[in-house]
Amino acid sequence: MRLLPALSWATCLLLLATGCSRAARPPVTRPEEALVPVSHPLELSDDGDAETLRTAIAQSLSWLKAQSAEQRFVFGQRTVTAAEMRSALERLSARITTGLSPAELTRRVLEDFEWMEAAGGEDGTVLFTGYYEPLIEASLSQTGEYTTPIHGPPGDLLEIPLEPFAERFKAERLFGRLDGRRVVPYWTRAEIRGGKLAGQKLELAWAKDAVALFFLEVQGSGILRLPDGTERRVGYAASNGRPYRSIGSLLIQEGTIPREAMSMQALRTWLALNPAQCTRVLDFNESYVFFRFLEGASVGSLGRPVTPGRSIATDARLFPRGALAYIQTDRPVATADGQVTWKPLSRFVLNQDTGGAIRGAGRVDVFWGRGPEAELAAGMMKQKGRLLFLVPRSPQAR
Repeated sequence: MRLLPALSWATCLLLLATGCSRAARPPVTRPEEALVPVSHPLELSDDGDAETLRTAIAQSLSWLKAQSAEQRFVFGQRTVTAAEMRSALERLSARITTGLSPAELTRRVLEDFEWMEAAGGEDGTVLFTGYYEPLIEASLSQTGEYTTPIHGPPGDLLEIPLEPFAERFKAERLFGRLDGRRVVPYWTRAEIRGGKLAGQKLELAWAKDAVALFFLEVQGSGILRLPDGTERRVGYAASNGRPYRSIGSLLIQEGTIPREAMSMQALRTWLALNPAQCTRVLDFNESYVFFRFLEGASVGSLGRPVTPGRSIATDARLFPRGALAYIQTDRPVATADGQVTWKPLSRFVLNQDTGGAIRGAGRVDVFWGRGPEAELAAGMMKQKGRLLFLVPRSPQAR
């Protein structure tokens, strides 16, 4: 069942009739609350290919091998060590073979893992969106055509992990700068655009289109196409620490774009038709991303490459990093006549990224890679669905 972001009365009644609704509750703030027993059964069936699943598992294993064997990962009321996570994923990877049927893959997964379900947001549901690698026009030098700087991280930007101060701040970081002896918030997008970083020689490259660069920031990584046709990949290096504010929500509130019509494609179209409004609208989001050049594939928050269709981003404060998960929702697909249809999406994924807008137990971002299909999925996905995490079984249970 495809659920729209804004539920109609008819949809609400349908949910009540089918028993799918959950009582409203306070937002989840602790990892022990983020995963709960499965609310009602579902059939796990993977619609992807074996090779991409093996690739994504290999990236989690590469990261896990660099962690202490005793590092602990919280799966709701259960705690699992890095050694246990690594062992279970290694066994599974060795048993994933080309041509494996979805039913046999599920059977092999469940021999070594048991499932728990995400508690969801305040309404108990999980909202799925997508992200991708945009391609933008840029130059390594400033010209009359390429005028918008793409900045690397500034030297005066402070990144302060808060977990050493209190356990409740696990995975939280504070970004700021020194003003005398005080740490104060870093410059906003508007202040940076106004020249607060001028003279520091932080420019990695120069973009042709400020709006295209803005959406590159939202995605977190992407590809620069240079005037000679060559490409350079850039990825997230740091941010100014300001909270992410959705420009889509701003235009909905102003009545400019109807909520039901909102998408990345709708935003791009409106901004192109209203260039005089671009600066005001983009500056509404005070968050600003600094980049670095990448020599290989796009990397997630684990510092490892993310796999299209197999890597997801969740709230790092609540869900175990690098863990095996399962998603069930819908994705958009373009038809031959240029229309968009929706098809079910159900597959095993790896939790390998996070993001400033991905907050709470009811948010998941799916990575789609690059190209038109990836852009479509990233721009239009706003679907409700289910998120499960697969917890390594104890040796006795196996």
